[in-house]
Amino acid sequence: MQIVQEGSRTRWLVAGGVIVAAWTLVALAWTPPTVLVQQMMHSPDAGGPSLDVFVYVLLGFVPWMATTPLILFLGRRFAISEGRVLRPLALQLLAGFAIVPSATLVGTLLGALTMQHGHISSTDVPHILSATTITSFYSIPTYIAVAAIAQAFAYFERYRRRERLLARAQLKALQAQINPHFLFNTLNAISALGYRDPARADAALSLLSELMRQTLGERPQEVALRDEIAFARGYADLYALLLGDELKVVFDVEGTVWNAAVPVMLLQPLIENAIVHGVARLNGGGQIALSARTVAGRLALTITNDAPEAAQPSNGTGIGLANVRERLDALYGDTQALELEHGDGRVAVTLSLPLREASPA
Repeated sequence: MQIVQEGSRTRWLVAGGVIVAAWTLVALAWTPPTVLVQQMMHSPDAGGPSLDVFVYVLLGFVPWMATTPLILFLGRRFAISEGRVLRPLALQLLAGFAIVPSATLVGTLLGALTMQHGHISSTDVPHILSATTITSFYSIPTYIAVAAIAQAFAYFERYRRRERLLARAQLKALQAQINPHFLFNTLNAISALGYRDPARADAALSLLSELMRQTLGERPQEVALRDEIAFARGYADLYALLLGDELKVVFDVEGTVWNAAVPVMLLQPLIENAIVHGVARLNGGGQIALSARTVAGRLALTITNDAPEAAQPSNGTGIGLANVRERLDALYGDTQALELEHGDGRVAVTLSLPLREASPA
């Protein structure tokens, strides 16, 4: 809870700093024309030192610094969208009627107090009210600009949320493809084994039920590599029961990457491809080796398997590799890579992923 509060406080401080910096830049931009106008209306020396003018202009924008979070909140809360135009516009208009004159009056008072060293007489009130009225009209575009920025932020926030939901739905659909494919292939293999070795087929069914129990539960999109390897070991053990001594699986994992985040059920379809299209087609079986390590600050996963020399290299269009490619693209975009190599009786699939720790379960 303490970490969450500190993160929220940091975001607020950063947002406040950006707002103050933005209005300070606006005040800097307004200072030169303000000096020129004063010189033109009075005398070449009437504008006074530019620093004094900058302070005067900046004080006029201080109320806008204070009201910007409110305007941004209103833009987010009452965002214009398809089918929702009149009501948000009306609410923004009503807010403008209150914010513009209030911010202008406070800014004018701050400027007057500063220029007159904190003393305002009753004779200054009409001048202040007149200046507030005139400046309020000039401030309308300022309010419109800030309100438009608020609407832009709201639009991009909706866009990002929609993209995340679409990506999540796509990942769920891709993940849902794995389970039936995994179950269908495994049950076929167990069925064939049942005629030759019923006891081993029964043990394989028990192990399959445990694996299916894990896959059918609600799981996050990413898990720690240690959990993914534990599931991959279970799947390899299942196929070891089906193939007997024909399958050997070796895991070589660097100690620093056990808690790295990886997509859930990433390794199972790759190991399944290595078994079904590689080791299972060899007379006498073969070996599958999985290595995981850091390379140039990224997570590198390599699954290598023995394969028939005459086998044609897969183009990655089967459900296993295609599913992995699509899920990696949905999760990481251009920050991931998948390479497939085939030759000398070996097939190697290498994944390069961003290296970061998995979230606590």
